[in-house]
Amino acid sequence: MKGAAGGSPARTGRRPGSSDTRDRILAAARAAFGELGFEAATIRGVAARAGVDPALVHHYFGTKQRLFVAAMEIPHDVAAVIPRALDGPPEELGLRIARFVLELWDSPEMHPLMLGIVRSAATDPVAAGMFRQVLAEGPFLAMARATDRPDADLRATLVGSQLVGLAMARYIVKVDPIASADREILVCAIGPTLQRYLTGDLGGAEPRA
Repeated sequence: MKGAAGGSPARTGRRPGSSDTRDRILAAARAAFGELGFEAATIRGVAARAGVDPALVHHYFGTKQRLFVAAMEIPHDVAAVIPRALDGPPEELGLRIARFVLELWDSPEMHPLMLGIVRSAATDPVAAGMFRQVLAEGPFLAMARATDRPDADLRATLVGSQLVGLAMARYIVKVDPIASADREILVCAIGPTLQRYLTGDLGGAEPRA
């Protein structure tokens, strides 16, 4: 080991750039899974996007499925929107949820992640599990329970399924004029439907004991 008087300084701790490399791989994986889905995306393709050797992707993440789980992890701060969504007139909760979800899809950070989960849910059991969790156990369920109505789980999944259908049409299949519509127009169109799912009459559905 050479000291400060001459030669190279000693190296300590994590290799320089290792964290940046891992983050670059994760960003490339989100893009690949978002564009192609789990089935069609490959470790080699992710490595090419990240500008690294495929062996390095395996070094950090092991399998493609473990890479998918790491890349598709929902940021913890998404849950922080629940108090904000509930803070306002109760009769406008549907509008606030619709606006939040569309803003989430349009954000550069979340867009490839959401695409990856939705595109992959039909072919990969892990992605399907993530998808079910978003629909049945995530923010929608917390919001539905906060309204203190019976069958919060049913109401939450109705809200989730409505928003997933909208996302499929707007962001994945890209059906016009939904795909090109102004976001606020869609918020005003779908918000009342979400409101009925959350607080309205569900047409005779019997609450579970």
